[in-house]
Amino acid sequence: MSDYVIRGVRLLGGEPSDVVLSGGVIASVGPGTTATGAANEIDATGLIALPGLVDLHTHLREPGREDAETVESGTQAAALGGFTAVHAMANTDPVADTAGVVEQVWRLGREAGFCDVFPVGAVTIGLSGTQLAELGAMADSQARVRVFSDDGKCVSDPLLMRRALEYVKAFDGVIAQHAQDPRLTEGAQMNEGALSGKLGLAGWPAVAEEAIIARDCLLAAHVGSRLHVCHVSTAGSVEIVRQAKANGWDVTAEVCPHHLLLTDELAATYNPVYKVNPPLRTESDIAALRAGLADGTIDVVATDHAPHPHEDKDCEWAAAAFGMLGLQTALSIVQETMVDSGLLDWAGVAQRMSVTPARIGRVDSHGQPLEAGAPANLVLYDPAVCRTVVAAELASLSRNTPYAGMELPGRVVATFLRGRPTVLEGALA
Repeated sequence: MSDYVIRGVRLLGGEPSDVVLSGGVIASVGPGTTATGAANEIDATGLIALPGLVDLHTHLREPGREDAETVESGTQAAALGGFTAVHAMANTDPVADTAGVVEQVWRLGREAGFCDVFPVGAVTIGLSGTQLAELGAMADSQARVRVFSDDGKCVSDPLLMRRALEYVKAFDGVIAQHAQDPRLTEGAQMNEGALSGKLGLAGWPAVAEEAIIARDCLLAAHVGSRLHVCHVSTAGSVEIVRQAKANGWDVTAEVCPHHLLLTDELAATYNPVYKVNPPLRTESDIAALRAGLADGTIDVVATDHAPHPHEDKDCEWAAAAFGMLGLQTALSIVQETMVDSGLLDWAGVAQRMSVTPARIGRVDSHGQPLEAGAPANLVLYDPAVCRTVVAAELASLSRNTPYAGMELPGRVVATFLRGRPTVLEGALA
């Protein structure tokens, strides 16, 4: 394994410093630091160093939908986005509801080598919402699953949700809920409001999300367990989570980059690239989500990277699949919406995109401070450049990015996984 000396990098956006990576760890940090032996030197003047990003919500599609994404292609996209760890959602085919399937996904991640893959186990068998999956077996497997979710579907049965919350307490697990009341969203196509009526698209009411979050916060408090709320998208949801935290309940929540930037007005184009679950919401919802992320009510940014092949998105709106790509653009969206707006500094970004998601997922090897002795998982980022998103240039096998043609700030120029570069732009090599 090669050693690296990174010169003049700004740790968490602070003063320039030097960082030495050796033997898979950060060997030393400080101005004028040198390696003990031969090392590759990187001039990182103007770059920011962040701990490797951790995504709590990624769809890698393998096994079953390798036409949309594979573990290899998805984790390559993750590395290019600055991620050193991702949590792979369970809605594969077969569903990741047994120890065998989660171990398969975990091994595929290790073989690909772009970033660490931590499988998310299904809460219910086949995502059916009727019978608990083998939660304990998945927790005890080689994949050591600690996050469980039926994402893509809601665990709508309150008794089943209670039992799941009780079960995972035994091994410090967490249930990540896709908050969507299925009865209130039957046939729903976009955010419910005046625009949905004008466009003739069935509305998706905010209360369908908020009612499930409120119920599950109460259930988590009742049994004393951990609840994580996936892709919060409404102002009302932010307030419910805020109250749960004020009550001292063990509730965490995530927001997706697209819900920090894009509004339901884009549905007026009838372009299915903007069709996502939960749907794009209003400007007032965006403002509440940004404020909630800034004040810590919302704990993390998670991508909900959801690749789809062209035949599932290049069709009429009603027939199109829900979801959009997010791994390679997440950090840029957070810079534009949160950093450049003054709502967060780079230390705050590191907290919400690395430290806290690693803690929620119980991933001890990631999200560590950039200091001597820590695992050398880090990303070098240039916040001063701008780039135009070109769908064909993304590493994903799918092309359903809502940002195609959009100019975004910042660029990941290097990602290190345990001291090994998984991304290293030519100018730095």
